[in-house]
Amino acid sequence: MDYQTEFDEQQYRGKLNRRFISGILVGCFVALFISAAVGMGYLFTFNSASVQTGSGNSVLNDETLTKINKIESVIDSNFYKTDVSSEAKANGLYKGLMDSLDDPYSVYYTEEELTELMNDTAGIYYGIGAYVSMDQTTSLPRISGVIEGTPAEEAKLQTDDIIYEVDKQSTQGLELSEVVSLIKGEEGTTVHLTILRGSDLDEIEVDVMRAQVSVPTVTTKVMDDGVGYLQITEFDEVTPDQFTEGMAELRANDIKGLIIDLRSNPGGSLTAVCDIARQLLPKGTIVYTVDRDGNREDYTCDGTHEIDIPVVVLVNKYSASASEILSGAIKDYGIGTLVGTTTYGKGIVQRIFDLKDGTAIKLTVSNYYTPNGNDIHGVGIDPDVEIEFDADAYAEDKTDNQLDKAVEVLKDAIEDLEEKAG
Repeated sequence: MDYQTEFDEQQYRGKLNRRFISGILVGCFVALFISAAVGMGYLFTFNSASVQTGSGNSVLNDETLTKINKIESVIDSNFYKTDVSSEAKANGLYKGLMDSLDDPYSVYYTEEELTELMNDTAGIYYGIGAYVSMDQTTSLPRISGVIEGTPAEEAKLQTDDIIYEVDKQSTQGLELSEVVSLIKGEEGTTVHLTILRGSDLDEIEVDVMRAQVSVPTVTTKVMDDGVGYLQITEFDEVTPDQFTEGMAELRANDIKGLIIDLRSNPGGSLTAVCDIARQLLPKGTIVYTVDRDGNREDYTCDGTHEIDIPVVVLVNKYSASASEILSGAIKDYGIGTLVGTTTYGKGIVQRIFDLKDGTAIKLTVSNYYTPNGNDIHGVGIDPDVEIEFDADAYAEDKTDNQLDKAVEVLKDAIEDLEEKAG
């Protein structure tokens, strides 16, 4: 799980400055696996692209084509390196066109990047087995979770470790995807990490062997007094089946109530979250999208599997995208209580368009709305019971005050239900 460690800001900044790290920058959260190529913090569907050329508003007119030729000629005649491939320059053009949209979620994928994306969404990972996010205080990558039985656990990496260097290359100023690219690599190879740990920023050097990592997206446990706990770390293709199996295990233990932990879940597949919602919600709309032309598309549930026990959903400021679809629907239908802090606020949908040559683009195509018509983009979803995570208590003895509060709220709901039943 991913928790934001809170240090004294002045002391923290001073220590980082002594390591030549610049001051505080507030970054936009994207959660990634070190073992993954790209983040799952978007809802995506896959479409074939309908490619049209030569339109009146096309950027590919005589003027721009002439200018591109001139720029390429200057580069070929004067650039100090002579080994820049035509493919690399072409990819730069494609990526630059996507960058011009000023939308961080719209990107161009090369063949290699597209393959990695498809592997990621299918639950296939190669790396060290840790989750990574961008720390908002330092704008440096930090480990937000370690997967059991992976090289990251064997190397004793810990949640909230700051990744200061990868193979002696500073991570300062790098995008999260760039850091991930540095860390991931072929199975059996080693990556050297320089880690800053704890409030004293102790510097730790560690070598981690890369491997194929099997990543569970759903974990469960039975707590005291009939409380079932189910955590979803992201919404992959494999997640609905894992959710079904997890619920079956919990139900076999006669749970009286369910806690769904979506903290720091960055999202993922729209199909996956809707499949899971159909195992919980009453009949009606799960979520609906509206495109730029006002066209609405509804994703619905038939209500045949509506949950019949009290539910509490744990959320935080890193619960995004598909996590907000599920938590928003549960809140709108009144079938559960949200506990934690306001969610991230990503209420837009991306679609993958196949360019038919092994490459693709991911493009933001619509806004989405909760069943009650709430637009949560840039706003987030407020919890019913607000409680900040106590990082000090967790660091001291692993006390999770948000989970404790969720258990308390759930037990009250169970008692109320039992009283009504007689």
